[in-house]
Amino acid sequence: MIARIGFWKKRHYLNKMTLRELVAAYFQYYAIQAYIVAGIAGGSVAVLYFESWPPIIYSMAAALFAYPLIWYVLHRYILHGKFLFKWKLTAKVWKRIHYDHHQDPHDLEILFGALYTTMPTILMITIPIGWALGGLPAAGAAAAMGMYMTCFYEFCHCIEHLSYKPKNSFLKRMKLRHMEHHFHDEDGNFGITNFGWDQLFGTYYRREDRPVKSETVYNLGYTESEARIYPWVAEASGGLGPDTPRERRNNA
Repeated sequence: MIARIGFWKKRHYLNKMTLRELVAAYFQYYAIQAYIVAGIAGGSVAVLYFESWPPIIYSMAAALFAYPLIWYVLHRYILHGKFLFKWKLTAKVWKRIHYDHHQDPHDLEILFGALYTTMPTILMITIPIGWALGGLPAAGAAAAMGMYMTCFYEFCHCIEHLSYKPKNSFLKRMKLRHMEHHFHDEDGNFGITNFGWDQLFGTYYRREDRPVKSETVYNLGYTESEARIYPWVAEASGGLGPDTPRERRNNA
């Protein structure tokens, strides 16, 4: 359990925050700081063992291309899969990394990915890509790109849940698609900043395309009947019901 210090001595909710408050919280969060430090470390490796530019550029471009696809696959098949809550060893992990976020989408601390899952995943994906394209320096460059892409994705994700309406048409569409994923039908619009893979694989939609709201948009299919068979998420959540984890904490 990470000790709460500074700004993070209390919880923060994006539907009640300003952009300035979000920026302050973002750069004080330990996971974001860890990504930045890891990115500097990866970049340092690329510089210290530098041999030529092409492998560095190719590895960074490959990581940049792969990131949206990897996120799409993980989001669709892992985070929205039902197998994690069916195993006691992974149930609490699934609860932390995605179930709680759909239960209470504005809780900033839950919105950020769990560092113990995100950091190994980024490294396991980017380092082999870089190594294959140019050995150690390219692996460092690819890892650095993965870390900074994660920072970018996390900030965009925050903006999508922040209580403000973007003026930029691209940001406006991005926010709208993500809000549909959270509040209308979770089985689609899996991208965060890039919905190209949704369009390619047939999971992109606009609300008018699906007039009926999903019954599992908040519980991701973890219903009362599932909880009777696989109780671990319910036990860790203080039960199930229409109230959010925030409300259950306040009523405890």
